[in-house]
Amino acid sequence: MADAHLASALESPATPAELRPFYEQFRELHSKKLWYQLTLLIDEFLRHPASQQGTFQIDLYENFIRTFAKSINQLKLANFGVIVSRQFSGTSHTHTDAARAYEFLHALAQEAEQKDLQDAYVLLAMEAAHFQLLLGDVVATKTAMDKSAKVLDSFDSVEPVVHASFYRVSGNYHKSKAEYADYYRNFLLFLACINVEADMSTAEQVQCAHDLAISALLGDTIYNFGELLLHPILASLHGTEYAWLSELLVAFNAGDIGRFEALIPRLAQEPILETNVAFLRQKICLMALIENVFKRSTDNRTLSFETIAKETHIPVNEVEHLVMKALCLGLIRGAIDEAEQLVRITWVQPRVLDAGQTKALLERLSGWCDRVQHVSEFVKSQSPELLSHA
Repeated sequence: MADAHLASALESPATPAELRPFYEQFRELHSKKLWYQLTLLIDEFLRHPASQQGTFQIDLYENFIRTFAKSINQLKLANFGVIVSRQFSGTSHTHTDAARAYEFLHALAQEAEQKDLQDAYVLLAMEAAHFQLLLGDVVATKTAMDKSAKVLDSFDSVEPVVHASFYRVSGNYHKSKAEYADYYRNFLLFLACINVEADMSTAEQVQCAHDLAISALLGDTIYNFGELLLHPILASLHGTEYAWLSELLVAFNAGDIGRFEALIPRLAQEPILETNVAFLRQKICLMALIENVFKRSTDNRTLSFETIAKETHIPVNEVEHLVMKALCLGLIRGAIDEAEQLVRITWVQPRVLDAGQTKALLERLSGWCDRVQHVSEFVKSQSPELLSHA
């Protein structure tokens, strides 16, 4: 069967010239049972643009790869199935195409589960769930996510490709339900599992950066933008129609209300942001509060209501509500003295710092070192005899 398929592909006038050398090498490596080298060559074939046309990948999988499936790495075999499934779904992404891709992957996932190939099972099950999500079956998608999560929790370690699939599909599930914070966390984890430049096209990078920016802004528990601002994915927005989103993220990260106000006219380009402008105003006020507290030394974190009102651009009578919101979200810890109109803050949420914030922290640390040095010299000058006997 394998030899017959290779011979047929070589004889067929429909086979592109750039694919013919692959079939010749397939025949040679298969005859010598050089499974590892054959695996590498198949991987190269499946990534070749010419193989992505027509049904070349499907035909190779069904008539060639299946004949020696037991002889190669099973996770790699599962990954081949994932790549081939995209050819089932075609470029039209119709309901029928997605259903065919799902059925193909679901069958492979069942085979992997029966053989107790847990990592391969998770990869195939999550990729099948991707097509279930496209078909609108969010319940089945969530079921696959929950089952796969339990399997992953039982592993001490797993290949990045498996985690990448889990986080990507989970992120898209949360995106479909407008669960911004969960999408944001899952997709940052997904990006940590892949090589962005090698595994994502420019268009995919731009779309991903756009979606992450929107979810960071609208996530009701996302008040730390440093990780996204420092991620290379965000650079893909430069020079695009979404470049202003990077500016907006920088404004939020710094709690820069003036900069936010200047960018408000741009929100009309993103209806979802324009609809939630009241939430965004409250969020940047909270960021302004956090930033104001963060840049203060720990012995200077008792703030008057008037100081907070000035920093956050809100009326004094709204300060208590804002601080209570920050306390409830776990952004700060402390106490409100309503009688004295003071807020005593004992802790502020740790943050991933950008370059400017790191520089400010370095200056504070340098100042602290200078003060310690000054105290040390003062003690030496006041008690030389004590230090000489120490």
